[in-house]
Amino acid sequence: MYQSKINLSPQDILEKEFKIDTRGYRLKEVDQFLDIIIGDYEQFFSIINTLEKEKEELLHEIMNLKQELRNAKMNVEIAKNSESKEMTNIDIMRRLSHLEKIVYGKDET
Repeated sequence: MYQSKINLSPQDILEKEFKIDTRGYRLKEVDQFLDIIIGDYEQFFSIINTLEKEKEELLHEIMNLKQELRNAKMNVEIAKNSESKEMTNIDIMRRLSHLEKIVYGKDET
């Protein structure tokens, strides 16, 4: 992902050759410094790849948790609706019982 934004790879640094001038730098020092840079680049690539994998795993976990949350919310709504229906049925039974008492009470008197 990020590698397309990076100009140099560790291999590019390793293979880079400079023209030698009479007043140039000491080649051994330049090579040692470039070796350090190459090591850092390799470490950066490793870190980036590890973080990318971790990011993908976390995004997958987030998607799973969001789905579980949606399911839990749906189950809560279903439970609420079931409770209100049961309460409605109980209320209907009470009303019906009360009406039977009124109707049969009037018939007996």
